[in-house]
Amino acid sequence: MDIVTIVLFVLGLALLIVGAEGLVRGASRMALGLGISPLVVGLTVVAFGTSAPELAVSIQSALSGPNGADVALGNVVGSNIANVLLILGISAAITPLVVQQQLIRLDVPLMIGISVVVFVMALDGTISRIDGLILFAGIIAYTVFAIRQSRQESAEVQEEYHAEFDANRPQSIGDWLKNVAFLIGGLALLVVGSRWMVDGAVSFARVFGVSELVIGLTIVAVGTSLPEIATSIVAALRGERDIAVGNVVGSNIFNLLSVLGLSSVVAPAGISVAPAALNFDMPVMLAVAVACLPIFFTGRLIARWEGWLFLGYYIAYTLYLILAASQHDILPAFSAVMGLFVLPLTAVTLVFLAWRALRAERRVALP
Repeated sequence: MDIVTIVLFVLGLALLIVGAEGLVRGASRMALGLGISPLVVGLTVVAFGTSAPELAVSIQSALSGPNGADVALGNVVGSNIANVLLILGISAAITPLVVQQQLIRLDVPLMIGISVVVFVMALDGTISRIDGLILFAGIIAYTVFAIRQSRQESAEVQEEYHAEFDANRPQSIGDWLKNVAFLIGGLALLVVGSRWMVDGAVSFARVFGVSELVIGLTIVAVGTSLPEIATSIVAALRGERDIAVGNVVGSNIFNLLSVLGLSSVVAPAGISVAPAALNFDMPVMLAVAVACLPIFFTGRLIARWEGWLFLGYYIAYTLYLILAASQHDILPAFSAVMGLFVLPLTAVTLVFLAWRALRAERRVALP
């Protein structure tokens, strides 16, 4: 592998991040200038902006052929795993995170339900174009729901979004031209950056002798999740702890419905699902989504120890991928320890915490 491939991969990642920032700034200011609800902007335009690297990389991968399809699927699955275990883990380790009631009652169950649907779609070894259209229809339905919910938006929330994107003052023609430039420039950078990053990722896989799926699950997934990582960490440091959680859940929903949906539609034969992804990585993604629910409603707070638990599991997951790819001798022992001791102990702990939280709520509800 020559130095040019490494440089193009790093530059591609940088262009993805810069392009996503330009896209979200331009589109958000234009939407607010047109009088579109700030909540709709947050749930759609901003969600698209932070997930734009995943979308660009996955579509480019899907169009590049069978090897790229593994990168596309690995990118979505790996990003969703990293969003919860890595991003929430780091954010909660910085400061305990507040969990809003809407996330517990609607968004997290929705994320779990969509994860189950995607897993069922993948059981035949392919996420077809029809499956992709169904998933993409889901993001349209979610957007319609967001528009209806925006009517209940408080003045305080509206002011927060307007202040964030500097949309309180009237926009001049120069402002509109600048926003259009941000929008077009961001899209152009995403297209170029995704092509360079996908080409580099496939080259890495061939040089190191690992599958494109593993590269997609690790390097590409973490790289394209950098906007979410930055957003959640900054939100946690600023004390906006509910934003850190909402950003992760919303991004996971968008990844499954829009990123995977569109990638399956544009791929000539849909997205093929490797047996390794179906037997391990997708169940892990589903388990991580399900694990959010008991952790989220135990006191409606993600404690620091839960954040460190998430981080520990992400390190273990990444280590497993590396050991499995290299067929290391320690792999059977590592798998046995995780499967027989660590995972069951965690499950029992979560069930106990959920039971204790439910009892506490019932006691409060009693007269």
